[in-house]
Amino acid sequence: MRTRLAPLVAAVAAGLVLLAGCSGDPTPSGEGTDRTVSGLDLSEGWDWQPQATPLELGVTHTQNTLDAADVPEADARGAAILAKSGDWQNVHLMGFGTLNPEPSPGDYDWSTLDRRMKLVQDAGAKTILTACCAPDWMKGGQAGQTNWDELEKAPDPDQFQAYADLVAQTVQRYPQIEKVQVWNELKGFFHPEWNRWDYEGYTDLYNRVYTAVKAVRPDVQVGGPYPVMISLTRDDTNASDEVTGPWGALDQRVIDALDYWFANKVGADFLVVDGGTAVREGTISGRLDDAARKFVDVDRWLQSKSNLPIWWAEFYPDVPPGQDASATSQASAAATLSAVDAFARSGAAGALLWGPQEYDLQYAALWTDATEADGGQPTPLTPAWEWLVPRLAAGGMELGTSQTQPLIAFRAPDGSVLVANMSDQSVPVQGQDPIPPYGIGTAPARS
Repeated sequence: MRTRLAPLVAAVAAGLVLLAGCSGDPTPSGEGTDRTVSGLDLSEGWDWQPQATPLELGVTHTQNTLDAADVPEADARGAAILAKSGDWQNVHLMGFGTLNPEPSPGDYDWSTLDRRMKLVQDAGAKTILTACCAPDWMKGGQAGQTNWDELEKAPDPDQFQAYADLVAQTVQRYPQIEKVQVWNELKGFFHPEWNRWDYEGYTDLYNRVYTAVKAVRPDVQVGGPYPVMISLTRDDTNASDEVTGPWGALDQRVIDALDYWFANKVGADFLVVDGGTAVREGTISGRLDDAARKFVDVDRWLQSKSNLPIWWAEFYPDVPPGQDASATSQASAAATLSAVDAFARSGAAGALLWGPQEYDLQYAALWTDATEADGGQPTPLTPAWEWLVPRLAAGGMELGTSQTQPLIAFRAPDGSVLVANMSDQSVPVQGQDPIPPYGIGTAPARS
């Protein structure tokens, strides 16, 4: 059995409430032992900012997400959390849990995609399709075979239309699909000999997919180009002079790819990006919300280039060296909230948590490994994420930053509050136990 994890739940001036989250005992998400801590005042020494626009949260299913190999009881616990995990759930066309949908031209296998689509429907969520990746025969491989080592290879240019036709068939087969993200992180489109992405090739593929989807399902929203917003040190030869901050500088090659796509796309309903808080090959230091400032700066730069709604298909908030970075880490959970706070401040339209089930990625998940008998348990992130999902989607939240302590807060229109400690230091609370490092959680409205 894993060690019980105790995320913090904070209230306004009347007191601070702790909910004992759990990753070992079969306690439903959000339940636990309450105790009140008085002395925390959110009215003095706080800066408050209104939420810029409604923010829709969701998850991306990966290879490890509530599948047939799970323990039934663990799967049921995970499914209960999934049902409260967001308005949107994202499924890949091929890979990341789904098999090759067209192993040979005209020979289709929809079985695994059928299961994933049913998983989303059963959770009551809306569906995003990531149009990635491509069958082997579209990228120089042999028809009828799938080499998963070649998953991230882009289709050959003479197969772009065949791939677009496959995506069009997919949205026809699954009427539940409401959004399509075209490709994933420009996979296979980087040319080392050019020292840049083949943004011309990607945009050609994007335009064909956009046109094919709109021809059969004009109601489906289509977006791209889904680059990684890479952070570099400012002295890197590829660092941009245009988009910089204390977190570093954007990779100019990413900006070039975006600029080409903006100028040459045939249409788009939303803008897709992803990225993390650390510089490439590096890490962060100090407060989590300072590192998450990158997301604010990137969003505001993107808004200066386009009025398309911004969707973060993936986001990876890192923790400082020496801190536990894992699916059930308290620090990783707090880092996730720092990113969500940044998205809400800057006006992002959506953000998807990559991999809601625990596996080896060093970022927060929403439930523990459901292949284990004691799996499907909430993590330190779960109660706060479930609290935020409906409130951020409704809009009207206030976002607070303490000027005297390393705390951030989300305040709903009804007065209920979520507070998170952004540091590895305990925060003293008058007359009561201190807020532990990276403590997070929710609290009821004031009476």
